Amino acid sequence: MISHEPIIKIGLLENRMEVAGELKGGFSLNDSVAVDGDFQASLGTKGIDFSAGKGLKLRDQTEITLKSDRQSKFILRNVTIGIQFHWERSEDETFLGDLQIIRQADGKLTAINEIGVEEYLKSVVSSEMSATAPLELLKAHSITSRSWLVAMLEREQRNVGVPSRRSHESKDEIIRWYDREDHKYFDVCADDHCQRYQGVTKIISQAADDAVEATRGMFLVYNEEICDSRFSKACGGISEDFETAWEDKHIPYLTAISDSRTGHKHVRGEEEASQWIMGSPEAYCNTSDGKILQNVLPSFDQETTDFFRWKVEYKREDLEDLLKLKSGIDFGVLQDLQPLARGPSGRIFKLRIEGSKRSLVIGKELEIRRWLSKSHLFSSAFVPEIGRDTQGTPVRIVLHGAGWGHGVGLCQIGAAVMATQGFNAEQIVKHYFRGAVLKKLY
Repeated sequence: MISHEPIIKIGLLENRMEVAGELKGGFSLNDSVAVDGDFQASLGTKGIDFSAGKGLKLRDQTEITLKSDRQSKFILRNVTIGIQFHWERSEDETFLGDLQIIRQADGKLTAINEIGVEEYLKSVVSSEMSATAPLELLKAHSITSRSWLVAMLEREQRNVGVPSRRSHESKDEIIRWYDREDHKYFDVCADDHCQRYQGVTKIISQAADDAVEATRGMFLVYNEEICDSRFSKACGGISEDFETAWEDKHIPYLTAISDSRTGHKHVRGEEEASQWIMGSPEAYCNTSDGKILQNVLPSFDQETTDFFRWKVEYKREDLEDLLKLKSGIDFGVLQDLQPLARGPSGRIFKLRIEGSKRSLVIGKELEIRRWLSKSHLFSSAFVPEIGRDTQGTPVRIVLHGAGWGHGVGLCQIGAAVMATQGFNAEQIVKHYFRGAVLKKLY
């Protein structure tokens, strides 16, 4: 295990023809030239063309490296956040640390922020949670995010050359999962696909700073290894097993637990799934308390209010078009959606899609969510209700669902409610990661 704070590279923008922004404070270009003010990088004939400040122009550079002093900041224009999610948007964002702009193998540009893990975490905690969230929640999130990040870095070192997307495909079945983000040029992306990182665009709250400093170097550890401590927005009342979302591998601290003081029976079969999803069981994340949500969720997450139980409705023809768009497969007239396998939280990881031209089993949970939504379904814990005409042909498909995200590990909204009820950070993380212990490694 590590014994000192890592320096990491975060991908802020990818696949761009141009990267533009502003340098504020002391930056040095390629370790020599002082530079500040507006800058622009674009594709040149053989490399990167770069201009900045008053008259600085460079052509066909292999890469651009802008080193900062401790207080320097840079602004990037038109950063896309919430990529492929229902609230995707672009905004200008501000960052501390160094900026590197490289030309990818395909000729397009990538912007990378290099910074220490602890400063990175202050932004992650502020980006994932509101500045007004309870301190114990922010401390629990700091420990969880730090552990996930460093476990991912260590896993990347072991799995060089292993593809991010794994799949088992045949004529009758497509089972895919995305075990890690396949980032060639940096360690971690800045979006929800890794951890939400928006630099210091929104001022780092004193609470987030205090939470990271109070837990500096603190990790969740299991069997002398740093825990791969996953998290999602709302588990829906029961968290999920690791293998429902990713590799068929049992991880003891990433197994289903009841997100409540009292236990809930794990979902087994369609009848139990219907009862669970169509109900409103007691759970930490079962809250409609607007004050709690306002205190813990960033503004764009507050746009989603039906995260515990939700409903999506399609006309059959619209769902057929969506399936063809997302999968590339023409199923013909949609006949049925049949859940074949569910995890303990009710999340489907094998779904049979029956059509007049083609029938196919798909999984795992993320692939199901991608195929059945223009962005992502909130989760794969859903019960399909199919309205049919007099000939038995589907007319309307309603998905009654539960939870927001993959449901594995820490439930962010559940953890927030626990913090408001007086649980401390250690109690929160040990509730979600059973058997793990806390260790200070640097």
